[in-house]
Amino acid sequence: MKIENRELLNLKAKLVDNLFDKEYLQYVPTRDGYGKGLVEATERDERVVALCADLTESTRTHWFAEKFPERFVQMGVSEQALAVIGSGMANYGKIPFIASYAVFSPGRNNEQIRTNICINNVPVKIVGAHGGVSVGPDGATHQALEDIALMRVLPRMVVVVPCDAFEAQKATVAVAFNGQPSYLRIGREKSPIFTTAETPFEIGRAEIFRDGKDAVIIACGILLYNALSAAEELSKEGIGCMVINSHTVKPLDEKTIIEAAKKCGAVVSVEEHQIAGGLGSAVAECLAKNYPVPQEFIGMRDRFGESGKPEELFEHFGMGVGAVKEAIRKVIKRK
Repeated sequence: MKIENRELLNLKAKLVDNLFDKEYLQYVPTRDGYGKGLVEATERDERVVALCADLTESTRTHWFAEKFPERFVQMGVSEQALAVIGSGMANYGKIPFIASYAVFSPGRNNEQIRTNICINNVPVKIVGAHGGVSVGPDGATHQALEDIALMRVLPRMVVVVPCDAFEAQKATVAVAFNGQPSYLRIGREKSPIFTTAETPFEIGRAEIFRDGKDAVIIACGILLYNALSAAEELSKEGIGCMVINSHTVKPLDEKTIIEAAKKCGAVVSVEEHQIAGGLGSAVAECLAKNYPVPQEFIGMRDRFGESGKPEELFEHFGMGVGAVKEAIRKVIKRK
């Protein structure tokens, strides 16, 4: 595979030092990155406004509300109205961010997002918080595991799933000014910050975080750290894994994924979401029509979540480092 010049950057400039020292790393929820990014975007452009469905502190929209109260609208528990009013504001020149838990938005107001936002092609930014099982004790009712699939199938919708708080801040600013309907998925649990200020971020462009030739792991969200950890442990066994941060699920960076499949000949997708309809499905669709190779899937296997500690849930549902390693060994045997 011909690696572009951007991939020749020193990996230390892309990822933090002491990447696998868990006592060294900082742990911050990706929702904090959204809150900071929203304030940053607003400081750049007065058209940015924010609406929230009675979850202002939980989504970290309260930082915006405290600094820009005249640009904030508290909608209460009315997710359908959240989407409709956001679409109206966008139609008249604003850049609205509408935030709630992902099980409610886009879960509860999917029809309004489809009809009022996507059909009208207005640049509303839907922020779905508490994505995945890492919500933890809140349990199945609040663990969004279908939201990426719901948003990915909507025409014109951009879907971004940041890997850490730093990337979430960059992603928030980026979607603010992309001029399109966009979905940003953020999480509640504190997770490692392993990217840096120098780590590139561009909507629609995946980043190679680790090179290898035996298999490629394509991941999004906070489970990207588990993917990197699995690759590091397997390297001690002589297995070389490429690791790709596919933060943008739609539009998918098909070029990078196809080139990686050609080099490695085997793929493992990793996501904190139902296997059906998420990143793994998008990767499989891409490769099926361009360069079919064996693929294994890490994610939720057609079931709902449960209450528990996030790390316990990752292990229970087969999303831990050990499960990623096993999937890599299995897919290599299928080459």
